[in-house]
Amino acid sequence: MDMNHFITRRTALKRLLKISGSLALYASSAWSFRGPGSAWAKSEKKGLIVEGVGQTEGYSVRELTRKVLEAAGGITRFVSRGDVVVIKPNLSWARRPDLGATTNPEVLEGLIEICYEAGAKKVRIADHTIHDARRCFAITGAATVAKKTNADLIYPRSSLMKNMKLNGHRLDVWPVFVPLVEADKVINLPVAKHHSLSTLTLGIKNWIGAVGGRRHALHQDIHQSTVDLAQFFNPTLILIDATRIMIKNGPSGGSLSDVAAKNTLILSDDQVAADALAAMLFGYRPEEIGSISLAKKWGLGTYDFRQLDQKKVIL
Repeated sequence: MDMNHFITRRTALKRLLKISGSLALYASSAWSFRGPGSAWAKSEKKGLIVEGVGQTEGYSVRELTRKVLEAAGGITRFVSRGDVVVIKPNLSWARRPDLGATTNPEVLEGLIEICYEAGAKKVRIADHTIHDARRCFAITGAATVAKKTNADLIYPRSSLMKNMKLNGHRLDVWPVFVPLVEADKVINLPVAKHHSLSTLTLGIKNWIGAVGGRRHALHQDIHQSTVDLAQFFNPTLILIDATRIMIKNGPSGGSLSDVAAKNTLILSDDQVAADALAAMLFGYRPEEIGSISLAKKWGLGTYDFRQLDQKKVIL
């Protein structure tokens, strides 16, 4: 589906301002907002998935990132000149990149560069971390990437969390990290890893870092909660970092023995498909992972890859 058929998130907010003079309040000061194309029981096929694998010794992660996007038709298929792009990596833990708990900074850097080459007005990095954000951004390499690429690194704070109506099956009103809904385009950039509660944390699970509030409450029904968030944020693209995956002791890990090199990137505009293919790297069938199964049930995408334009890139 061509995302240009929908109004942007920023345009939607501006229209709300013109209509009401202020953002509409829901219940007790809750914003009511839906991302472009967000809807339950959505049957449209978005249609693409690209798997990139680095097989050459010493391959460039940044180059693999570029090749994967080229195979998808180029970044300009998704990002337009003048867009504000927000990238949502997983930076939750104050861990070195080689420990597999957080998004590879080389993938992040490559993606930012490509977005700017497409004419993006501004690229922002946003994640509501679990450990102290300043430490997380420094140790994971995100702060260095932001400085090098001139991307904005958004530090989570209460003033940037606004109650919004999610219209989920479990979640109704919840505090949302505002930069992610003010963006013209959103790219979900999770790391693939084991999770002690949800089995795996991939793209769908990564949205827990896009909200505030009592996040521990989200874990009480983690699969439905994360699917509710995934349908609300409905990103332009999903790029899963599986260059090194955490195979045990997730989500925080802490030992190199927890990590396996897969040298893989998975790009899709279908949240279910991206997670489904990533789950296979761990030896799971897609239907064995609760969030993937539920997301398919509620119409967020497919793990029948025959319905998609599949490509593979070897570097």
